[in-house]
Amino acid sequence: MITRKKTRYPVSQILRQYLYHYDRQRDIPQIYSELGRFSGAIPYDDPRGRETLWHTVMYPPDVLAELRHRLTAIYSELKVGRDAQQHKHLLVDRIDFGEFGNSRPFRIRITNLFNDNSDYFYVKHADASRIYGLELEHIL
Repeated sequence: MITRKKTRYPVSQILRQYLYHYDRQRDIPQIYSELGRFSGAIPYDDPRGRETLWHTVMYPPDVLAELRHRLTAIYSELKVGRDAQQHKHLLVDRIDFGEFGNSRPFRIRITNLFNDNSDYFYVKHADASRIYGLELEHIL
């Protein structure tokens, strides 16, 4: 049982200015609330059959169609950079939800249809402490 949760710090205007100044801020659409509109979930077991803390979530067809386009666009932006319009070869393979911690992340599995390689990215609530950690990692 979780007795204490990490404090969530809002992203200040000074931090936003820093990110903008060093070209580290991107206008990625907020999608967390839309990902929460899933209609069902099943426990995700790892390839060895062991239970994990993740749940694979399911969406109604119309919601999934909208999410797929937005998620592949976000992935392209994260991996390729600005003006990444070509992402028709990317497929949203699976969306998992983790109901742990205070971030309650979504894990998105993207598969490249050209080479059948898969990659993940995570969607979480914005938090200044996460951004500071990523910036420190980037600087080092």
